[in-house]
Amino acid sequence: METLNAAKRAVIKIGSALLVDRDDGTLRADWLKGLAKDVAALKYRGTDVILVSSGSIALGRAVLEMPAGTLALEQSQAAAAVGQIRLARAYEEALAPHGLTTAQVLLTLEDSADRRRYLNSRATMEQLLRLETVPIVNENDTIATDEIRFGDNDRLAAQIAVTVGADVLVLLSDVDGFYSGDPRQDAAAKRYDKVEEITPEIEAMAGDEGSGLSKGGMKTKLLAAKTATGRGCAMVIAEGSLMRPLQALHDGAPCTWFAAQGDPQAARKGWIAAMKPKGEILVDAGAAKALGRGKSLLPAGVTTVSGDFGRGDPVVITGPDGALGRGLSRYTSAEADAIKGRQSGDIEAVLGYPGRAALVHRDDMVT
Repeated sequence: METLNAAKRAVIKIGSALLVDRDDGTLRADWLKGLAKDVAALKYRGTDVILVSSGSIALGRAVLEMPAGTLALEQSQAAAAVGQIRLARAYEEALAPHGLTTAQVLLTLEDSADRRRYLNSRATMEQLLRLETVPIVNENDTIATDEIRFGDNDRLAAQIAVTVGADVLVLLSDVDGFYSGDPRQDAAAKRYDKVEEITPEIEAMAGDEGSGLSKGGMKTKLLAAKTATGRGCAMVIAEGSLMRPLQALHDGAPCTWFAAQGDPQAARKGWIAAMKPKGEILVDAGAAKALGRGKSLLPAGVTTVSGDFGRGDPVVITGPDGALGRGLSRYTSAEADAIKGRQSGDIEAVLGYPGRAALVHRDDMVT
């Protein structure tokens, strides 16, 4: 409860079973309106909010009158194409009365596995949050195949939380927390209020069974917890079917918190620091001073580029008096060499296509 209240950035995952009526495949509009009130309350308290939402396939298959049961891949893709429009519109209509602007972000597993695409998606998300929007993220089921899909939005939500440096991940579920056994089958099953560490004993308690329209079970939620908490993000599993699920969590509803293992920014910085550099960027005294004040590295301050690196690869940043730190380059070595010493406004003219203002952004840098 206190963790959510104090969160600077929260990722909230909504499953299909919460958003879509399991009997007729229609949107649970009243529930979504309640969630929108909760999101607005978080935003008004100064919390960045990202929603990771399932539901496009469930909505689309109802519109297309597809049969019950497992769909073939091409059927799922077609249903997602139809349902995603309705899903985005539903969120827009629910959040607009609160003065909130929505943005749609569709991702595949490759967007996190490939470092360049990972950094691009991260930069886009950061910009959307700076513009005070509420990004609605979903797996791009219209093009994702079994080989490249996340497979469940619990996993996607955890990856998004890590990508944007969230300090809280909320998984709204059809159960009110993590239990020692399946409470539907074991009356003696115990709910944990807090899990300090995900031990092998804790993992052994999770089953694989999904529920209703959703694909994930408790096993995927534990995997999400390991991903999130290991990078400094606390996670909570809470009952989502309530009309105001986040307000209920705020008021002390039963749930299970998974403790963060450190600070999200510190975890990210440690990850960058541990990477082997693929190149070096030499900067002038002015740029060195700016980096010391926590600024991003702009091309204008770069004097020399060495090594062979791609976008998203780690590089050493060196000033007149020695090494200043490490960071992830937003340009290839050839691009960086071409724009070194130039103003950010000149990048498009030099490269022939638009580029990002910073060569290495401060969020991707360890000094």
